[in-house]
Amino acid sequence: MTSTYHEVYRAWQTDPESFWREAAKEIDWFTPPKRIFDPEAGVYGRWFPDAVANMCHNAVDRHVAAGRAGQLALIHDSAITGTKKSFTYAQLLDEVSALAAVLADKGVGKGDRVILYMPMVPEAVFAMLACARIGAVHSVVFGGFAARELATRIDDSTPKTIIAASCGVEPGRIVAYKPLLDGAIDMAAHKPEFCLVLQRPELAADMTAGRDFDFLTLVDAARGRKVSCEPVLATDPLYVLYTSGTTGQPKGVVRDTGGHMVALKWSMWNQFGVRPGETFWAASDVGWVVGHSYIVYAPLLHGCTTILFEGKPVGTPDAGTFWRVIAEHGVVSLFTAPTAFRAIKGQDPDGEFIGKYDLSKFRTLFLAGERGDPPTIVWAQDKLGVPVIDHWWQTETGSPISNNPVGLGLLPVKLGSPGVAMPGYAMEVLDDAGHPVPPGKLGNVVVKLPLPPGCLPTLWNADQRFFDAYLAEFPGYYKTADAGYLDDDGYLFIMARTDDIINVAGHRLSTGAMEEVIAGHPNVAECAVIGVADEMKGQLPVGFVVLSAGTNRETTVVEKEVVALVRDRIGPVAAFHTAIAVKRLPKTRSGKILRGTMQKIADREKWTMPATIDDPTILDEIAMAMKAKGLG
Repeated sequence: MTSTYHEVYRAWQTDPESFWREAAKEIDWFTPPKRIFDPEAGVYGRWFPDAVANMCHNAVDRHVAAGRAGQLALIHDSAITGTKKSFTYAQLLDEVSALAAVLADKGVGKGDRVILYMPMVPEAVFAMLACARIGAVHSVVFGGFAARELATRIDDSTPKTIIAASCGVEPGRIVAYKPLLDGAIDMAAHKPEFCLVLQRPELAADMTAGRDFDFLTLVDAARGRKVSCEPVLATDPLYVLYTSGTTGQPKGVVRDTGGHMVALKWSMWNQFGVRPGETFWAASDVGWVVGHSYIVYAPLLHGCTTILFEGKPVGTPDAGTFWRVIAEHGVVSLFTAPTAFRAIKGQDPDGEFIGKYDLSKFRTLFLAGERGDPPTIVWAQDKLGVPVIDHWWQTETGSPISNNPVGLGLLPVKLGSPGVAMPGYAMEVLDDAGHPVPPGKLGNVVVKLPLPPGCLPTLWNADQRFFDAYLAEFPGYYKTADAGYLDDDGYLFIMARTDDIINVAGHRLSTGAMEEVIAGHPNVAECAVIGVADEMKGQLPVGFVVLSAGTNRETTVVEKEVVALVRDRIGPVAAFHTAIAVKRLPKTRSGKILRGTMQKIADREKWTMPATIDDPTILDEIAMAMKAKGLG
C-alpha cells in the first residue's frame, strides 16, 4: 500500500538521515554513502560526503544494461522546423560516448568547465551527458543570450571549451549564434582553448581557424568509441547554472552530483506520479533549471522517455501544438509554465483545439515558474479533465519545494496554493525582524537549514556571496526571497517575490493577490501588476492586461471594469486606479514576467535590457502604453 504524504513527511521529520539513506538506494553508486550528512562541511553541511557515483551512468548506462536499450529515451520534436527525431537508450549511449571521446581527446577532463551555448536540439542533451560522463562541469547558457552576458559567464566559469550551435530557429526568424559567441570571446578576459560548433542546416557559421571545430565531423569520426564513466564524489559539481544577480553580476548556482540524483529520482514517482517507461514532457528549455532537472536528468534517471520540444505554445503553428505533441508521443504528464497556458487560453478561450486530439494517455498537468493564478488553473481543469497541479521551486533548489504529490496520493487542491512542503523542507513564514507570523499572515517564506539533497551547496567560487545572499538575513534559515503565507492545513501560498510586495500608504499589499483578481475578468488572458512610486502614498499599483483573442470590446471599457473588480474584491485600500491594456507582456525565455524592469520604466529609473528577455521590442510597446497614461 502506498504511504500517504503525511506519513512520508513525518518519516522525514522524525529521522531525516534514514529517510535520505533509503532514497539513495535508488541510485547506482560506485561507492555507496556510509555517511549521509556532514554538518561541518561546506557553508551549511554537505550530503553523501563519502559517496562516489556518476550521473551519466545512472541516466543512461544502467538502463541499457538493465534491459531498456531499445526503449525510446529522447524524442526531439521541433514544431518550428517541422522535424522529429528519436533516440533509444542504446542510441543515446552511443551519441554521448562519441562526444565524450571527442572532449577527452582534446584534453577536457574531470573538473574542467564546459559552456554549452545551444538551442533545443538533441546535441545539447548529448553534450550535458557527455560532460557528466567524463566528470567535466557543464554550464548551459541558452543560445541567443547577448554577447556581453555570455562573456561574464565565460569569465566567471573559465571554461576549457565552448560547445555552440550555428543558429537558433525562432518563429519567423533565424538567430545567428556564432557572431554572438565570437563577440563574447573577444570581450572576455578568459579565452577557451577551443570551440565545437554544430552547423545547423538553417544557417551555417563562419569558423575561426585554429579555434573552431565542426561538431558533427569530430563526433562522426569518434563513433563506436567506448568512454567509461568517470567516478566523481557525490559532492563534486555536476553543473553551474547562472541566474541574474541584483548587482548585475550573475550568480553561478552550483549543483552537486549525488544529492541531485537522489532528489530527482525520488521526485519522479513520489511527486509527479510517473512510472519508468512512460513518456514525460517538461515544456521548458535547457539553460533553465526546469530543463536541466525535468527534460534531461530526472526522466532519464527514472528510465522514462523524455521530450525535447523546439517551439512555442501558440504560433507554431497554432494553439493546438501542445495537444498534438501529447497525442503523438503518448505523454502521461506535462510540466510547463502558467504563462504558456495563459497564452493558449488567450488564443483558444473555448479550448476548441483540445477536442481535435487523442489525449487518452494524459493524466496530469503540472504548472510552475510563475504563480499559478486560479482562473488559468480552473480553465485547464475544465478543458482537460485532469488534475492541474501548481507547484513551486527555484533554480537554487533544483526540484520542488512544495507540491501536491501525485505518487503519494493527491491531496485536495487549494486554488492559489502550490501545495504542501515536500520532505526535506521545513517551511516557515517570518516577519522582517525574523519572528514567526501566524497562519494566513503575509511574510517572508524561508526554509529551516539544512537544505535537502539537490539544493545548491554554494555559488561558483563565491561562498561569502552565497551566505550573504541567502543565509545572512534570517540566521538558521534559507531566504527564498518570496513572500507568502501558510494556512492552518500547512498549504503554502506564494503571493509574490518580496520585491513585488508594495507599500501603499503603510499597507503591505501583494501584487499577486491583485493579479489573481484581474485574471478572473472574462476578457483578460494575462496580466501583471507593478508598484509605481507616488509622493503621497509611497507606491500605487498599476495593472497591465492582455485581452483574450476575439475580444471585440473597447479596451477603455475593460480597463474600467478591471479597476472596479480590484476595488470590489480587495477594497479601496489597494488604491488601484490604473489598468492599461497592452498587446503582450515582457517575459524571460522561461516565461517569467519582467515586472521589475516595467517598474523601473514607470518610475523613470535607469534600467538595462534584461539578458533573459524573449523579445526586446515589447518593452518599447510597454513604455509607449505607459506614456499614454502619464507614466514613465
